[in-house]
Parts: sequence; C-alpha cells; structure tokens
Amino acid sequence: MPTQVNPTVAGNPGYPWPAFYQPDATDQLWLERSQAIADHADTYRQKHAIVPAIRDKEKIAVFGIDVQLGFVHSKGSLRVPGAIDDVNRALAFIYRHIGRITSLQFSMDTHRVFQIFHPSFWLDGNGNHPAPFTPITTDDIRQGKWRAIQNPKLAYEYCATLEKQGKKVLVIWPYHALLGGVSHALVPAVMEAALFHSLLRQSQTHFETKGTHQMTENYSVLEPEVKRIGQTVVGELNTAFLDLLLKHDRIYIWGEASSHCVAETVWSLERYIQSTDPKLMDKIYIFEDAMSPVPKMGEGELDFPQVARQAIEGFRAAGMHVVKTTDAMS
Repeated sequence: MPTQVNPTVAGNPGYPWPAFYQPDATDQLWLERSQAIADHADTYRQKHAIVPAIRDKEKIAVFGIDVQLGFVHSKGSLRVPGAIDDVNRALAFIYRHIGRITSLQFSMDTHRVFQIFHPSFWLDGNGNHPAPFTPITTDDIRQGKWRAIQNPKLAYEYCATLEKQGKKVLVIWPYHALLGGVSHALVPAVMEAALFHSLLRQSQTHFETKGTHQMTENYSVLEPEVKRIGQTVVGELNTAFLDLLLKHDRIYIWGEASSHCVAETVWSLERYIQSTDPKLMDKIYIFEDAMSPVPKMGEGELDFPQVARQAIEGFRAAGMHVVKTTDAMS
C-alpha cells in the first residue's frame, strides 16, 4: 500500500496518511479491515523509523469522547451536526503526529433499554411513553403527568436532586449507544486509526465505558450527574481513569458533544485538578475545532451552542490550552 499526502502545517511536516485512510469516507460503514491495516503498519513502521511509545520522553495522550456511530454517523439517533468534520480534523491530527502520540483513549457511552433518560422508563396517564427530548420535572411527576415504571421513589428523588444542583432537568433522549447495537461502536475510521496507532507504537488503546447505571445520567466520563440518591449510591468519581490520563505530559481532548459529554468531562477534570494540583491545568489541550454542540432546543440551559461557547471560555480562563487540530505541536 503506498502512503498518501497528509495536509501539513508550515514548519510541522508530520507523517503521511496511511493508504487505507479515506477522509471522504468517514460516514461509511465496513465490518473489518484489520489484517490489511496490520500488514501496512509493519511497512509504515520500518519506513518511518517509528519506535515503541515506551521510549517517549514526552508522553502525549489523545482522548476522544464518545466518538461513536450514534453521535457521528449521518443516520445516528443523536447525530451531532458537524461531527463528521470534527472526526476528520481529529484524524488528520492523529495521523500527522502518530509517531509522537503515546496513547489513545476513548470513552464509550454505554446504555441499555431501561434507563431513566429513555422513553421506556416513563408513562403518562394514558400509558404513552414520552417523546425524545421531553423534559421531566418534579412538578410533572407530582401532578401525575409522568410516572416512572421502575423505582418511582428513586426516580422522583433523582429529578429533585438534579433540580437542586441547578444545572439541568431530566431530558428524555432517543435510544442511543445501546450495548450490543451498531450505534454503540466507535466510528470505523476512528477505530482503524486506533488499531494502526497501537500496532505502530506498541501501545494498547484504552476504552472507558460510562452510562451503564439505570438511575442516573452520565454525561461526564469521570462521574455521573448524581452520585447518591438519598442513601443509594449510583456512582463515584473515576479516579483510576483520572490517574491514567494525568500521568501524561499533555492530554488532547476532542469528541461529541461539546455542550454535553465533552463539557461535563472537562468540568469534572477541572474540579479534580483544582482540588489536587492546579498546575496540572497546563497539561490539558482542548481541540475547539474537533467538537460540536447539540443544536439549540430553547433558552438558558437549553441553548446548547451557548453552553458550549461558555464552557470553552471557562476552560481557557482556568488555564487549559484551547487549540486547533492544525496548530503546530511544539
């Protein structure tokens, strides 16, 4: 397989694209090309003198948040407009710097049918399920507009806790990222980049699942929206994954959506760093051109593009680096 030209940044030539990568085919699905990629990796490694990641003096992580078919593919139930272009820009960065990137991490939003944010969990007085994107409040529950079909007392307390926190109300989402389903899978072009990087650098890709607990939303990879409902523990801060990320010298973050899972993850990361060692903020790089928001659904907390813009500015003010995938890596 001959290699292709990889668009470069002045003064930062980088590595060429591998021949199997097709930037205009990110929305296509295919089952398996792993052996061809593995064969090409052997040739590519030798030609470009790529060494194992364990030798890296500067350890660089690239962390993709929920880069799954349900959020990226044009037919995904929660497709984020702009996600295909985000993926292409991120992949160009990964391939351009593949000989310097120490590790790749990906979060995987992971759900089952009966979860508190899915239509199946709620019924109205006529036995109908709520439509996707329906907000459910404690007032709705008290007035009998909606009732939970499982754990009704915990469901009410969950909504009350959300409202008390003042960040969000419960929103019903379309069925998405269902474990075992196609929409749960990483975008094939991204999975192939992960495979290629692993083989070149002898560095195992890390996959971090989130969102499996029935009784809480889990936008952040690092912690659920609610950790305790009354005396019931529904989640904890994921210190093991935090430690895995923060052992690197740089962490580049991208993914979907900037208004939800990316923002919440980075807010969790920011709070943790502030409480431990604020100097670690300097390790964090946010790819503002490789993430997009959920479209606007209303004002205030439902103006998701504005939420994303405010989040990015907050991260910049906290001391993180807000960069573009085309910026030269020093």
